[in-house]
Amino acid sequence: MKINDVNLQPASAVVVVPYLQSSIKRIFDLVFASTVLLLTSPLWLVVVALVALDGGPVLYAQRRVGKNGKIFRCWKFRTMEVNAEQTLKALIASNPAVAAEWHSTQKLKNDPRVTAVGRWLRKTSVDELPQFINVLNGTMSVVGPRPFAHDQIALYGSTALAKYLATKPGLTGVWQVHARHDTTFACRARYDEQYFQQASLATDLALVVKTPLAMLRGT
Repeated sequence: MKINDVNLQPASAVVVVPYLQSSIKRIFDLVFASTVLLLTSPLWLVVVALVALDGGPVLYAQRRVGKNGKIFRCWKFRTMEVNAEQTLKALIASNPAVAAEWHSTQKLKNDPRVTAVGRWLRKTSVDELPQFINVLNGTMSVVGPRPFAHDQIALYGSTALAKYLATKPGLTGVWQVHARHDTTFACRARYDEQYFQQASLATDLALVVKTPLAMLRGT
């Protein structure tokens, strides 16, 4: 499935990453993701046991927009109650404040759908460990713009969207490190544009180094 209902800028307006740099980035992704998955395998066993306590599935697949507009399954450890989508619809319909917050940020600061285990997983970002599987299968990169849902396209902006579609979304990036949970969706798109303007292997490595610090801060 691809996005076919958005007017994108011509390809010449998009900065194309040189083939060599792209190849090196892919090699880095494979080595880094494999190493992290190996080192965190004992943690996986603990998380799987905790998440499965309520009888629901351990993993949750979110449908996200990837490179060239392809829709892919973005994997996470499940952090919400089983019927989270239905609960969200009911909350939005019954509470104007919740509806306004969701429209602005596409998140709820105090989300009642998140389980007790899920709150810990989110605070430590452990819930996103399964996305290293996405890195291995090539649908994501270690560093890049944050993947978003198809129904959030209008919030992203056509200029930034054209650049977004030219690369793979990332597990970490400028927004994830510097402004996670603290900005509107529109600001998030601007952070992604900043990444596109400064994209390089050095930038990626710097963001990877800063990511554990953001995790320790719980931000």
